[in-house]
Amino acid sequence: MKKVIVCLVIAMTAIHGSLVFAQEAAPQTGGLFQNANTAENTLNIPFVNLNIRDAQSNQEVALSLQLLLLIAIITLSPSILILCTSFLRVAIVFDFIKRALSLQQVPPNQVLMGVALFLTLFIMWPTFSTIYDNSFKPFAEGDIDIATMYDELESPLRIFMYRQMQGSPKTITLFMRLAGLSKPANLSEVPTYVLIPAFVLNELNVAFKIGILLFVPFIIIDMVVASTLMSMGMIMLPPIMISMPFKLILFVLVDGWGLITEQVIRSFG
Repeated sequence: MKKVIVCLVIAMTAIHGSLVFAQEAAPQTGGLFQNANTAENTLNIPFVNLNIRDAQSNQEVALSLQLLLLIAIITLSPSILILCTSFLRVAIVFDFIKRALSLQQVPPNQVLMGVALFLTLFIMWPTFSTIYDNSFKPFAEGDIDIATMYDELESPLRIFMYRQMQGSPKTITLFMRLAGLSKPANLSEVPTYVLIPAFVLNELNVAFKIGILLFVPFIIIDMVVASTLMSMGMIMLPPIMISMPFKLILFVLVDGWGLITEQVIRSFG
């Protein structure tokens, strides 16, 4: 973020200096900026000015710390998107598919992560809509303050994460015990700093369970091909060269991408 701000300041300073030079040179050359003082020919370019000085009060120090915290949150926003949404489970499942099919370069990881991102938007769209309607929009209109906006932003995400762990509350109990807290009776008794790591651990467990189920049929194909090659005396021939086309044919015939995508989406229901 700091690099972007510095680049923006340098670019705007260069443009501003070029315009000033052109305006000074225009009366001599009869150029474009000869009538720059008139309203119709004025270019409305914003002026950027950054001043650094010592803080004059505790309030200014607190404001600077809030600005640094905001920049840190913006920097960590990709991690927040990965850990607090459905992206983690979808990305791991897609990586398991690639490994189970014995694929190395196809499809590229960028493609899989892009598909996982848009599936995350599809799965999280009701939650994001609730956040926009109850948090961002009222705050932009001035109906609520920033503390209320944060509460309304946090609540839908907490509900989503807690709903995914209702079938296996052991992770919440584990982190509550590690934090020295008593066993919660409902979501309101679970702090956010406990809920997020519990959700991440639960997503890892669920994704690995799905990955194991995906590996089973392809492992059977690898075992059959390997035993067949051994019985034929083809020891030097790598079994993966023969099994990979069969696995791809099986995956395409059963519409593997569609089935896996449907089941992954339904797992968040």
